Amino acid sequence: QVQLVESGGGLVQAGGSLRLSCAASGDTICISATGWYRRAPGKARELVADITSSGNTTYADSVKGRFTISRDNAKNTVYLQMNSLKPEDTAVYYCKVDLRTYYGCPNGPSWGQGTQVTVSS
Repeated sequence: QVQLVESGGGLVQAGGSLRLSCAASGDTICISATGWYRRAPGKARELVADITSSGNTTYADSVKGRFTISRDNAKNTVYLQMNSLKPEDTAVYYCKVDLRTYYGCPNGPSWGQGTQVTVSS
């Protein structure tokens, strides 16, 4: 199995910054890609950013230029740096990893527990 532990959420004023962390443990060699998703109250889940095993990144248009996804392979951790936060960014943020399908890897994907981000004003 692959377990994900998220941290870094909290309350921040508009224009502020937060950095979310997603630390993976278990069969981390099976991870092929990592993405950050968010769900605001009453809205559908939205892909915020993802990073592939090759390092390519993708961002939702709503966060492009403000958010940065990065990876520290030595720590098995993916980060989401969120700058210039807006009230519209308020949501529960979830980390998700896709897993390789070769023998020895567990069934995926794996999701984190979610961390609340609240942007005031």
